[in-house]
Amino acid sequence: MKNSNGPLEGAVVAVAGAAGPAGRAALLRLAEAGATVVGADADPERLAEAVDAARYAHGGATVTGDTVDLLDLAATREWADKTEKEFGRIDGLVHLVGGWRGSASFAETKMSDWDLLERLLIRTVQHTSLAFHDGLLRSDRGRFLLISAAGASKPTAGNAAYSAAKAAAEAWTLALGDAFRKEGGDDGPRSAAAILVVKALVHEAMRAERPNAKFAGFTDVTELADAIAGVWDRPATEVNGQRLWLTPQP
Repeated sequence: MKNSNGPLEGAVVAVAGAAGPAGRAALLRLAEAGATVVGADADPERLAEAVDAARYAHGGATVTGDTVDLLDLAATREWADKTEKEFGRIDGLVHLVGGWRGSASFAETKMSDWDLLERLLIRTVQHTSLAFHDGLLRSDRGRFLLISAAGASKPTAGNAAYSAAKAAAEAWTLALGDAFRKEGGDDGPRSAAAILVVKALVHEAMRAERPNAKFAGFTDVTELADAIAGVWDRPATEVNGQRLWLTPQP
């Protein structure tokens, strides 16, 4: 049921990495809350499916999709500018671009895994934050949300590249939060950059493939989507520069 007077009613929220399971759940939840949702992904077919699913579930909701190469800063800026121009405002960027590579031991870490993860997990955060910074600053409820992993705070031997990339993305996001704090002046920030931390994510297809697995400590993508929407329920001063834990803190 659509929330007609909540903090997301009339908001315009961009979702980077919208075609994956977490992205699909976010599109659905944000549309349900009354937001205009603009998804981006590198896979046009999967993106179209995700957008159609959100539109179908919430008749009347405005959900659109753009194929964007987030590794291209100019293209990312163009997407941000186009979104704000088309809809008149931009109130959120939810960063759901993911990827994982690991190894059996620290010594077996492949630098090619780092090269991939640096692009997927760090470069896309850098580009989206730089591209959307000005628009979010103009909003009265701007939010930049990074989805991160507990491993960034407590890396394991076989996850060196992944954990280091996530830690770098967190540091970059916290720097954005400090910018919002400084730009807010004496009144404090109106916009916020926050990190939602999970152990790992699980979705219906994973459960169907492994019906006997417990997925202990995993966060369902629908729970993550609820948490994403819930960040707008809290004032910017409360969430800016914070790690919001959806799993026990290590």
